[in-house]
Amino acid sequence: MSLTIQTQYGDNDRVLTDKALALTEALEKRFGQRRKALLAKRTERQAELDAGGSLDFLPETQAIRDGDWQVVPVPEDIADRRVEITGPVDRKMVINALNSGAKVFMADFEDAHSPTWQATIDGQVNLADAMRRTITFTSPEGKNYQLNDELATLMVRVRGLHLEEKNVLLDGNRISGCFFDLAVFLVNNADYALANDIGLYFYVPKLESHLEARLWNDVFNFAEDYLELPRSTLRCTVLIETIPAAFEMDEILYELREHIVALNAGRWDYIFNFIKRFRNHSDKVLPDRAEVTMMTHFLRSYSQLLIQTCHKRGAHAMGGMAAQIPIKDDEEANRIAFDKVRADKIREAGDGHDGTWVAHPGLVPVALEVFNEYMPEANQVNKTLAVDNKTFSAEDLLQVPKGNITAAGVYTNVAASLRYLMAWLLGSGAVPIFNLMEDAATAEISRAQLWQWVRQDGLTTNDTNETITLDYVKSTIDKEVEVIRNEVPASAYHALSQAAELIYRLVAEDEFTEFLTLPAYELI
Repeated sequence: MSLTIQTQYGDNDRVLTDKALALTEALEKRFGQRRKALLAKRTERQAELDAGGSLDFLPETQAIRDGDWQVVPVPEDIADRRVEITGPVDRKMVINALNSGAKVFMADFEDAHSPTWQATIDGQVNLADAMRRTITFTSPEGKNYQLNDELATLMVRVRGLHLEEKNVLLDGNRISGCFFDLAVFLVNNADYALANDIGLYFYVPKLESHLEARLWNDVFNFAEDYLELPRSTLRCTVLIETIPAAFEMDEILYELREHIVALNAGRWDYIFNFIKRFRNHSDKVLPDRAEVTMMTHFLRSYSQLLIQTCHKRGAHAMGGMAAQIPIKDDEEANRIAFDKVRADKIREAGDGHDGTWVAHPGLVPVALEVFNEYMPEANQVNKTLAVDNKTFSAEDLLQVPKGNITAAGVYTNVAASLRYLMAWLLGSGAVPIFNLMEDAATAEISRAQLWQWVRQDGLTTNDTNETITLDYVKSTIDKEVEVIRNEVPASAYHALSQAAELIYRLVAEDEFTEFLTLPAYELI
């Protein structure tokens, strides 16, 4: 075998079986170069946008958009997905999420995961134990965690196409993280799942085109054939969290029609991708992140188009994340946070979404209450909705909201990206910051906005009338580093200084870095 494991770790032998590595190698050999070619296509599209181009629905796929076709029927056990909880794959979190009362737990090897080798292998062990209902955990304080009788259905989010796994090499080159995640999970769990009538469900992140969806369809078919599984055993939900994908939702569903069950409105990454793709367009500068809500025209249009498209094709339309977490020491702040979640979920259920996301078990009852009231059936796929007959243009999806760019917004972007990246470098991928459960998307929006704001000549803050320059951002970073140093143990200082250095570099460099997790991965 030409696959080599660079780093040994205790539970390697258990999940990195010969069969798991053989499927990983087979996927990489068959699809690795195609993955790289698709990433190169993203770069080409970016160059077109940087040169003043824009996005629109594809004329060459008009027949697919106009055609009368449906995706494969959704399995009965995931017909009702009214509330899904997301979180990292560490042992305690997996138990708490499965016990949370949500219908689905999306176990995350992507944006809520700091992909150290230990955490990645532990995650696979934890999911194998969860699949078999044998997972338990005892905290350092002696508290025991185990599974309840009623559990959420497990779905697994693999890494995006852009991420590689540096601890596994094929002929000396890093392999694709997503193929590794998929292969190891399948080989360890597919036989058990089929024998016990458990579904094999995945989330696919950060797609930018129907050609990338076609790759995933071929990957799923190849894995099914390799493991001698019936066609359509593997089912997926695709996150629509990039602006190019919003123009190709029908096509993505069509390419994956033998496997796909839903699209999900991944709002935070969508905002990041919008900034990234239109970074050189001075007419597409977004205001403070706090003002870019789902009620803005471009985001409301995207979520309603997603609902319309999914339901037309027999797929579920999943709503976005409520990142709020319970605030234990401030009753009034907690009430305001919960009211925000409630209002957001009422919008989603009222528009026609079939379910929604929360990031904390404490928010499950809030989201459930709303969807139970507004959606008495298992889903709204066949319900007549106001969005059914709306038409959406490229202008609707690209209309930039008016709003303020403030010193407070600069500070929030600096503070959130610094705190998140420090925690990520220390091994945590889901991090509570300012009463929100943040993942990599938050840090991405934050540093992308700083990059874009600095490059708008003479842009001043609405609240303090200061010009947003690189020096201004640097001084905000330096001040926040001192604040954080007083909050964290000395053992975190190195990660803090690495985070500060990297955030500054990403804002300062003229060449925009596609994902901050790429340079950050070299530091763990």
